[in-house]
Amino acid sequence: MALPSPNLDDRRFQQLVDEAKRYVQQRAPEWTDHNVSDPGVTLIETFAYLVDQLLYRLNRVPDKNYTAFLDLLDIRLFPPAAAAADVDFWLSAPQPDTVVLPAGTEVTTVRGESDEPVVFATKDELHILPSELTRLVTASRTGEQTDRTREINEGSDVPCFQAAPEPGDALLFGLPTAVPRCVVAVHLDSRVEGVGVDPRQPPLVWEAWDGGGWRVCETGEDTTGGLNRPGEVIVHVPAGHTASVIGGTRAGWLRCRVTEAEPGQPFYSESPTVREAAVFTVGGTMSVEHAETVTDVPLGTSEGVAGQTFRLGRPPVLLDGEPPVVEVSSAEGWQRWEVVEHFGRSGPDDRHVRVDATNGEFGFPPVLREPDGTLRQCGAVPPKGARIRVARYRTGGGPAGNVARGAISVLLSSVPYIARVTNREAARGGVAGETLANAKLRAPDALRMQERAVTAEDYEVISRQAAPSVRRVRCLPAAEGGAGAVRVLVVPDAVADEGDDRLRFEQLIPSDQVLRAITASLDERRLIGTRLVVEPPVYQGVTVVARLAAAPGDTAGVRDAALAALFRHLNPLHGGPDGTGWPFGRPVQYGEVFGVLQRATGNALIEEIRLFPADPITGRRGAPVDRVDVAAGALVFSYQHQVVVTAFEPEAGR
Repeated sequence: MALPSPNLDDRRFQQLVDEAKRYVQQRAPEWTDHNVSDPGVTLIETFAYLVDQLLYRLNRVPDKNYTAFLDLLDIRLFPPAAAAADVDFWLSAPQPDTVVLPAGTEVTTVRGESDEPVVFATKDELHILPSELTRLVTASRTGEQTDRTREINEGSDVPCFQAAPEPGDALLFGLPTAVPRCVVAVHLDSRVEGVGVDPRQPPLVWEAWDGGGWRVCETGEDTTGGLNRPGEVIVHVPAGHTASVIGGTRAGWLRCRVTEAEPGQPFYSESPTVREAAVFTVGGTMSVEHAETVTDVPLGTSEGVAGQTFRLGRPPVLLDGEPPVVEVSSAEGWQRWEVVEHFGRSGPDDRHVRVDATNGEFGFPPVLREPDGTLRQCGAVPPKGARIRVARYRTGGGPAGNVARGAISVLLSSVPYIARVTNREAARGGVAGETLANAKLRAPDALRMQERAVTAEDYEVISRQAAPSVRRVRCLPAAEGGAGAVRVLVVPDAVADEGDDRLRFEQLIPSDQVLRAITASLDERRLIGTRLVVEPPVYQGVTVVARLAAAPGDTAGVRDAALAALFRHLNPLHGGPDGTGWPFGRPVQYGEVFGVLQRATGNALIEEIRLFPADPITGRRGAPVDRVDVAAGALVFSYQHQVVVTAFEPEAGR
């Protein structure tokens, strides 16, 4: 618990004036005019004003001392973090040669009436490689492969799978080379229709070979309806796509595989056929971030003494990616100095430097005096006259980069053959820099934990520090791990696509990068023998079906207000009774939902409410209940609420 900060003198202007007047009555009773028009009272008020200002500055001393204590504890403000997203760069037409997008290519959101556009830049170079179909192979679930290239070139109808398709059957497409991070269009022509599947939900998955196994590809528009009519499938090839040998042919392989049907999902009654097939590249995908990379920034010249500090002109320095590159000139050229967290393990010859990311300050190793009077060099010192520069660092970041899906749509940099850009998922990960007030609250936790994870609160605090972009963290005993097993549940921040509270289920799953960062940080600090599981929580879907009656002309507004209230209240990020996120394990009850709708719709008549538990993954809905129970480590997720509002006709004579 933080020590209370004393108020050294709590007197204010009027109190000082009143005390001065009482003192005048005691020492100069002949002074009887104490009205504000008296010149003496004017002087009293003038001095009271000056003393009030001095007391204000005096009371700031505890804050200054507290900040000094934070410096002694080496507690520094966390810098901002940059939002990131995957952006698709679509070609104007398939190109015969490779289209190269250099690193740092800028894209942005559309400028609004009052909002400035948010600029993003690509992290790496993107090569959009041309592709075509060179091999077509069918493979059964038993592993038997048949080369169908000749048949497809002759225009024959080629069955995609076995006559009676089974899960595991696949149709393989061979490309001249691997096309990592590319978007390819697979054009198919077939005469077979109505083969038993639901065109909106076919039991198929597209995959790419990455050298060690088949990785699932995201797919865009599919106009083939599950391979049973002519059309195209847009396939987003992952970054690890690698050429390999299958059936004696080396190529970059993609495949369309039959999967197990979900309960209630129609399955193939016969195999679809392909008469024509073509593959061509239509774009590429690259990660972008809301940050700017600055290069070759001079810091100054070394004086050859220990403990030197230099400051950038454009702070802050982002540390959520590659660390900044600091270089010192020498006779051999520029030498790189390693950025370290502290100098505790630095020897006299170690070229180490430390960075205060918030202020953009770079500090070189100091010299410490040991108890016996000797001096210890905590790292090498740049020689006198050596020039110091930051060869590369990243700046920017902040929550402004957390834009919705489809918001990034403008290409700022000039890149030939690129027609448009778009982000399929919302950008996330942008966090503002830490404030001094938050650092003061964090200091007691740092003193108590001492870099060790013992209690559940320790695990939660360390997780938030390792990944500031996460919205909620909850630590629970692992259900199946026995004694000494810890389960850390991570809920990421998310931005709704439509600007309201309607989140998609996939937005609530943290990225692998976030889970790895939290796991690595906790693994260094957990007690020996503690088993650690870091994962997203289980989400209990809830569907509310409500029937309301409202005055004629108000039905549309009442329906919108009711839906908005339901999605806002049953929200894992900022729902619940206090608006800070639905509590873990809290059930959803009929009476609570009734009250939410009543407050949101005003005079509307709530005629019926029905609650349904739902699975947000499969979409299956259970039987209606009055109470939806939620497990201890689970959260509520709004799944397809339905509200019907009818016009309320008043009775005659009223």
